[in-house]
Amino acid sequence: MVLKRILDLSLAFVGVIVLSPLFLLCAGLILLESGRPVFFFQERCGRNGKLFRLRKFRTMVPDAEARIFSDPELERLYKQKFKLPEDVDSLITPVGRILRRTSIDELPQLFNVLAGDMSLVGPRPVVPQEIGRYGDLKDKVLSVTPGLSGLWQVSGRNRVDYPQRAWMDVYYIDHQSFWLDVKIILRTVKALLEGSH
Repeated sequence: MVLKRILDLSLAFVGVIVLSPLFLLCAGLILLESGRPVFFFQERCGRNGKLFRLRKFRTMVPDAEARIFSDPELERLYKQKFKLPEDVDSLITPVGRILRRTSIDELPQLFNVLAGDMSLVGPRPVVPQEIGRYGDLKDKVLSVTPGLSGLWQVSGRNRVDYPQRAWMDVYYIDHQSFWLDVKIILRTVKALLEGSH
Protein backbone atom coordinates (compact mmCIF):
# COMPACT_ATOMS: atom_id res chain seq x y z
CA MET A 1 0.00 0.00 0.00
CA VAL A 2 2.93 2.33 0.67
CA LEU A 3 4.35 1.62 -2.80
CA LYS A 4 0.91 2.18 -4.30
CA ARG A 5 0.58 5.61 -2.65
CA ILE A 6 4.11 6.60 -3.73
CA LEU A 7 3.24 5.57 -7.30
CA ASP A 8 -0.04 7.52 -7.12
CA LEU A 9 1.57 10.71 -5.83
CA SER A 10 4.58 10.67 -8.16
CA LEU A 11 2.68 9.89 -11.37
CA ALA A 12 -0.26 12.19 -10.54
CA PHE A 13 2.09 15.08 -9.72
CA VAL A 14 4.07 14.60 -12.95
CA GLY A 15 0.81 14.20 -14.86
CA VAL A 16 -0.62 17.48 -13.58
CA ILE A 17 2.59 19.34 -14.47
CA VAL A 18 2.99 17.81 -17.94
CA LEU A 19 -0.70 18.09 -18.81
CA SER A 20 -1.24 21.63 -17.47
CA PRO A 21 -1.20 23.18 -21.01
CA LEU A 22 -3.86 20.65 -22.05
CA PHE A 23 -5.92 21.50 -18.94
CA LEU A 24 -5.78 25.20 -19.84
CA LEU A 25 -6.75 24.49 -23.46
CA CYS A 26 -9.73 22.35 -22.41
CA ALA A 27 -10.88 24.94 -19.89
CA GLY A 28 -10.68 27.67 -22.53
CA LEU A 29 -12.65 25.64 -25.09
CA ILE A 30 -15.39 24.82 -22.56
CA LEU A 31 -15.68 28.46 -21.52
CA LEU A 32 -15.86 29.65 -25.13
CA GLU A 33 -18.43 27.05 -26.10
CA SER A 34 -20.87 27.07 -23.19
CA GLY A 35 -19.52 29.23 -20.38
CA ARG A 36 -19.12 28.21 -16.77
CA PRO A 37 -18.68 25.93 -14.93
CA VAL A 38 -15.57 24.35 -16.47
CA PHE A 39 -15.63 21.40 -14.09
CA PHE A 40 -18.39 18.96 -13.23
CA PHE A 41 -18.41 17.79 -9.61
CA GLN A 42 -20.28 14.73 -8.40
CA GLU A 43 -20.46 13.06 -5.01
CA ARG A 44 -18.93 9.57 -5.04
CA CYS A 45 -18.22 6.86 -2.48
CA GLY A 46 -14.60 6.60 -1.38
CA ARG A 47 -12.77 4.19 0.89
CA ASN A 48 -14.85 3.07 3.91
CA GLY A 49 -17.86 4.83 2.37
CA LYS A 50 -16.44 8.32 2.89
CA LEU A 51 -18.02 10.67 0.37
CA PHE A 52 -15.87 12.91 -1.80
CA ARG A 53 -16.37 15.24 -4.76
CA LEU A 54 -15.08 13.69 -7.97
CA ARG A 55 -14.13 16.24 -10.62
CA LYS A 56 -14.22 16.03 -14.41
CA PHE A 57 -14.19 18.52 -17.22
CA ARG A 58 -17.83 19.40 -17.93
CA THR A 59 -18.90 17.68 -21.14
CA MET A 60 -22.65 18.31 -21.00
CA VAL A 61 -24.80 21.42 -21.09
CA PRO A 62 -24.77 23.28 -17.74
CA ASP A 63 -28.29 22.17 -16.71
CA ALA A 64 -27.87 18.56 -17.88
CA GLU A 65 -28.67 16.86 -14.56
CA ALA A 66 -31.91 18.80 -14.15
CA ARG A 67 -32.93 17.89 -17.69
CA ILE A 68 -32.08 14.21 -17.20
CA PHE A 69 -34.24 13.88 -14.10
CA SER A 70 -37.13 15.80 -15.67
CA ASP A 71 -37.28 13.35 -18.60
CA PRO A 72 -38.54 9.87 -17.56
CA GLU A 73 -36.81 8.08 -20.45
CA LEU A 74 -33.43 9.74 -19.87
CA GLU A 75 -33.75 9.08 -16.14
CA ARG A 76 -34.51 5.39 -16.80
CA LEU A 77 -31.51 5.03 -19.11
CA TYR A 78 -29.24 6.79 -16.63
CA LYS A 79 -30.32 4.57 -13.73
CA GLN A 80 -29.52 1.40 -15.71
CA LYS A 81 -25.75 2.08 -15.62
CA PHE A 82 -25.54 5.47 -13.90
CA LYS A 83 -24.21 6.67 -17.23
CA LEU A 84 -26.09 7.74 -20.35
CA PRO A 85 -25.48 5.82 -23.59
CA GLU A 86 -23.68 8.01 -26.10
CA ASP A 87 -26.19 7.34 -28.88
CA VAL A 88 -29.19 8.67 -26.93
CA ASP A 89 -27.54 11.56 -25.15
CA SER A 90 -28.38 14.87 -26.80
CA LEU A 91 -27.03 16.82 -23.84
CA ILE A 92 -23.32 16.45 -24.64
CA THR A 93 -21.66 19.53 -26.11
CA PRO A 94 -19.49 19.26 -29.26
CA VAL A 95 -16.32 19.89 -27.24
CA GLY A 96 -17.59 17.48 -24.59
CA ARG A 97 -18.01 14.74 -27.16
CA ILE A 98 -14.33 15.01 -28.08
CA LEU A 99 -13.28 15.08 -24.42
CA ARG A 100 -15.32 11.96 -23.69
CA ARG A 101 -14.16 10.06 -26.76
CA THR A 102 -10.52 10.67 -25.79
CA SER A 103 -11.16 10.31 -22.01
CA ILE A 104 -9.56 13.73 -21.48
CA ASP A 105 -12.60 14.68 -19.40
CA GLU A 106 -11.35 12.25 -16.72
CA LEU A 107 -7.91 13.85 -16.30
CA PRO A 108 -8.93 16.36 -13.56
CA GLN A 109 -9.33 13.31 -11.32
CA LEU A 110 -5.54 13.48 -10.97
CA PHE A 111 -6.30 16.17 -8.37
CA ASN A 112 -8.52 13.66 -6.54
CA VAL A 113 -5.56 11.25 -6.59
CA LEU A 114 -3.24 13.90 -5.11
CA ALA A 115 -5.82 14.61 -2.39
CA GLY A 116 -5.98 10.90 -1.50
CA ASP A 117 -9.66 10.49 -2.43
CA MET A 118 -8.74 8.25 -5.35
CA SER A 119 -5.92 6.06 -6.56
CA LEU A 120 -4.62 5.76 -10.11
CA VAL A 121 -5.96 2.18 -10.16
CA GLY A 122 -8.91 0.75 -8.29
CA PRO A 123 -12.62 -0.02 -8.49
CA ARG A 124 -14.75 2.57 -10.24
CA PRO A 125 -15.89 5.30 -7.80
CA VAL A 126 -19.66 4.82 -7.55
CA VAL A 127 -22.38 7.31 -6.74
CA PRO A 128 -24.10 6.68 -3.35
CA GLN A 129 -27.34 5.48 -5.01
CA GLU A 130 -25.39 2.84 -6.94
CA ILE A 131 -23.51 1.04 -4.18
CA GLY A 132 -26.57 -1.04 -3.23
CA ARG A 133 -26.27 -2.87 -6.55
CA TYR A 134 -23.18 -4.65 -5.24
CA GLY A 135 -25.31 -6.46 -2.65
CA ASP A 136 -23.21 -8.52 -0.23
CA LEU A 137 -20.05 -7.28 -1.94
CA LYS A 138 -20.72 -3.66 -0.99
CA ASP A 139 -18.38 -3.69 2.01
CA LYS A 140 -15.59 -5.22 -0.05
CA VAL A 141 -15.91 -2.56 -2.76
CA LEU A 142 -15.85 0.19 -0.14
CA SER A 143 -12.81 -1.32 1.63
CA VAL A 144 -10.37 0.08 -0.95
CA THR A 145 -9.69 3.45 -2.54
CA PRO A 146 -11.50 3.86 -5.88
CA GLY A 147 -9.43 4.39 -8.99
CA LEU A 148 -9.11 6.69 -11.95
CA SER A 149 -8.61 3.57 -14.06
CA GLY A 150 -9.19 -0.12 -13.51
CA LEU A 151 -9.74 -3.48 -15.14
CA TRP A 152 -13.05 -2.62 -16.79
CA GLN A 153 -11.72 0.65 -18.21
CA VAL A 154 -8.94 -1.22 -20.06
CA SER A 155 -11.24 -4.07 -21.09
CA GLY A 156 -13.55 -2.21 -23.47
CA ARG A 157 -15.23 0.27 -21.12
CA ASN A 158 -18.20 1.08 -23.36
CA ARG A 159 -18.76 -2.58 -24.28
CA VAL A 160 -18.79 -3.95 -20.71
CA ASP A 161 -22.22 -4.40 -19.13
CA TYR A 162 -22.94 -3.60 -15.49
CA PRO A 163 -22.61 -7.13 -13.99
CA GLN A 164 -19.24 -7.61 -15.75
CA ARG A 165 -18.10 -4.22 -14.51
CA ALA A 166 -18.94 -5.13 -10.91
CA TRP A 167 -17.23 -8.52 -11.29
CA MET A 168 -14.05 -6.86 -12.58
CA ASP A 169 -14.03 -4.45 -9.63
CA VAL A 170 -14.27 -7.35 -7.18
CA TYR A 171 -11.66 -9.37 -9.09
CA TYR A 172 -9.24 -6.45 -8.84
CA ILE A 173 -9.78 -6.15 -5.07
CA ASP A 174 -9.12 -9.87 -4.57
CA HIS A 175 -5.97 -9.85 -6.72
CA GLN A 176 -4.57 -6.35 -6.26
CA SER A 177 -0.83 -5.93 -6.24
CA PHE A 178 1.72 -3.27 -7.09
CA TRP A 179 2.57 -5.01 -10.36
CA LEU A 180 -1.08 -5.40 -11.35
CA ASP A 181 -1.43 -1.63 -10.86
CA VAL A 182 1.60 -1.00 -13.06
CA LYS A 183 0.19 -3.30 -15.74
CA ILE A 184 -3.20 -1.53 -15.70
CA ILE A 185 -1.54 1.91 -15.83
CA LEU A 186 0.49 0.86 -18.89
CA ARG A 187 -2.63 -0.59 -20.56
CA THR A 188 -4.51 2.64 -19.76
CA VAL A 189 -1.82 4.78 -21.40
CA LYS A 190 -1.80 2.44 -24.44
CA ALA A 191 -5.60 2.61 -24.72
CA LEU A 192 -5.59 6.40 -24.45
CA LEU A 193 -2.92 6.75 -27.15
CA GLU A 194 -4.84 4.37 -29.42
CA GLY A 195 -8.16 6.06 -28.68
CA SER A 196 -9.71 2.81 -27.51
CA HIS A 197 -10.14 3.56 -23.77
